[in-house]
Amino acid sequence: MPPTRAWATRLVVVAIVLSALNLRPAITSLGALLEEVRHGLGMSGSVAGLLTSVPPLCFAVFGVTAPRLARRFGPGAVVCAGMAAITAGLLIRPYTGSTAGFLAASALALMGIAVSNVLMPVIVKRWFPDRVGSMTGLYSMALALGTSLAAAVTVPLTDALGGNWHSGLAVWAGLAAAAVLPWLPLVRDRSATPATAQEPVRAMEDRQAPLRITRSRTAWALAVFFGLQATAAYITMGWMAQIFRDAGVPAGTAGVLLAVTMVMGVPLAFVIPRLATRLPHQGPIALALGVCGLAGYAGLYFAPADGAWAWALLLGISNCAFPLALTMVGMRARTGQGVAQLSAFAQSTGYLISIPGPLLVGVLYQQSGGWGLPIALMACLMLPQMAVGFLAGRNRTVEDEAAG
Repeated sequence: MPPTRAWATRLVVVAIVLSALNLRPAITSLGALLEEVRHGLGMSGSVAGLLTSVPPLCFAVFGVTAPRLARRFGPGAVVCAGMAAITAGLLIRPYTGSTAGFLAASALALMGIAVSNVLMPVIVKRWFPDRVGSMTGLYSMALALGTSLAAAVTVPLTDALGGNWHSGLAVWAGLAAAAVLPWLPLVRDRSATPATAQEPVRAMEDRQAPLRITRSRTAWALAVFFGLQATAAYITMGWMAQIFRDAGVPAGTAGVLLAVTMVMGVPLAFVIPRLATRLPHQGPIALALGVCGLAGYAGLYFAPADGAWAWALLLGISNCAFPLALTMVGMRARTGQGVAQLSAFAQSTGYLISIPGPLLVGVLYQQSGGWGLPIALMACLMLPQMAVGFLAGRNRTVEDEAAG
């Protein structure tokens, strides 16, 4: 029997949470075992460096296709296919036996993540138009939890499975497979539509011609904000532990400090979107998060070891610009089509912007022999992030700006 509308709504909540849990383990589980993968596949250092740059590139390239796929097949069906792609990619890549095969299977998983990244705000907007903040907070919290969980338990899981890195990576395919299941009855049952009286109007709007999204200043502000916060997040994930280690912090403690920074996103990812939807202007939140980031970078520059725990907490708060950006995607467009186009544009453009940042930090560190210049770069990038975040937080819609 097809699910009733009430049960369909509950099923969508389960599907959203399970899907969000799978949007980062493909990346963070590999980071935990990168050294073992390098030795196992005979990767050079340059190829391993390329591997760490593949996720934002795939997010940018494949994310653009999400709105077109959603118009043709429906956003739920595309996310379901995305979860299946993640499952296949994670299951296949440890056993390909070659660097090329590993990269190809990783790209398959990242393709599934990319389209799901873009369409999650669309699904929230369609099914929960009056609860955008709380539902965005829920899936942002699940996303942060999945990120932290994979980073924290991949190595212990690998040890429990006999120390085999192949099994340690492949085990995450099980979580992705579980995320496919709740979407299946929703995709099969075309009558399970969003429970809102405004949906017929929204469906009619979604059949209109695509927006000229590049004519919207808000869309550009949100894209640059998304790109700069992603840059800060990738730099933090890639380099913060090394900054602490070079300052004399023990390696184990440095890893815990990084975990603290990442875990901060779990509760705040739920709180910030709820707060954002209650404010007429989200710019002050972007400014407050930026101030925390500047304080954290100042601490890393002047006293990295003495105040390490404080700097880790401040940077963890600053990195919660990500759920704020996702919330603003849902708020800056009126229609499902508008959210899909804005989400694709902001995320694809933003991830392209984020690619050079971690690489540039590495170059500056190598050339200067210290962390002064890289930290100064991070602080300088925070200033335009605050400015465009304030502009993106204004109470406007991309439909009005694109039409004007």
